[in-house]
Amino acid sequence: MTEKYAVVVIGGGAAGLSAALVLGRARHRTLVVDAGEPRNAPAAHMQGYLSRDGMPPAEFLAIGRGEIARYGVELVRDRVVEVERGEDFTVVLSGGRSVRARRLVVATGLEDELPGIAGVAERFGRDVLHCPFCHGWEVRDQPFGVLASSPAGVHQALMVSQWSKDVRFFLHTVAEEELSDEDLRRLAAAGVDVVPGEVAELVIEDDRLTGVRLTDGTAHARSVLFVAPRAVPRTGLLEQLGAELHETPFGAYPVVDANGLTTVPGVWAAGNAIGFSEQVVHAASGGYRAAAAIVGDLLMTDLDAAAQV
Repeated sequence: MTEKYAVVVIGGGAAGLSAALVLGRARHRTLVVDAGEPRNAPAAHMQGYLSRDGMPPAEFLAIGRGEIARYGVELVRDRVVEVERGEDFTVVLSGGRSVRARRLVVATGLEDELPGIAGVAERFGRDVLHCPFCHGWEVRDQPFGVLASSPAGVHQALMVSQWSKDVRFFLHTVAEEELSDEDLRRLAAAGVDVVPGEVAELVIEDDRLTGVRLTDGTAHARSVLFVAPRAVPRTGLLEQLGAELHETPFGAYPVVDANGLTTVPGVWAAGNAIGFSEQVVHAASGGYRAAAAIVGDLLMTDLDAAAQV
């Protein structure tokens, strides 16, 4: 017979583990299915999480796995390939295992699709960065570069000027005339130098970034480069279930209420599965809120059923 759980949590990052912790403590039989692909894996440390500032992401997850195990939560390293909604949810794993669940938490996150410039992928999370709130303090006052992928890159160039007054904004494939007058005024006020021309590659010496080279051969000495990855939300399972999505500048994400409930009854989402800018602390909070809502939902469902007997 197919095993039955109160809740299956799909994704074992901060959101999924946080949800599982709350559910385990509420005495609900819970399974976490983790494909082992955390978004912040390239980063050596995570910042901005009170009491966990500077902790390596892998250590954070290992502690979380230990905590949920204390409450009887099961965790399996596998991938969910199919979900089907019936009286309960049927969840099929890539290894062939099939389980049932009364409720689902989808915490599958997103993928960062990086610009196809030589050196960017290899240095990502080290001296090629995307979030100044995550890494700005650690690289403060160094010579920054910001790679434009669209005119919206102006915002990133302005933001990082909080952490360094030596910022060059590489337009790359963006034409200077695509920037508005307001953009140019703000860049000038922030002291950001605008550099036209396409970027060809990063200059790496002794395993560190030392510059950005353009296709015309000119090189600009930089020790940090900020990029804006293209967000690719992992919404495949939500789409299988018929969840409504809404378009954002960073991809299509599920429509959710304040606790993460999607438009599919019984299905909650949390973490980067609901938005590009969910940091670890936000993801953990979202998982907690979703789990608390599920505990209440299951309780009321069971009480209403008992009252009808």
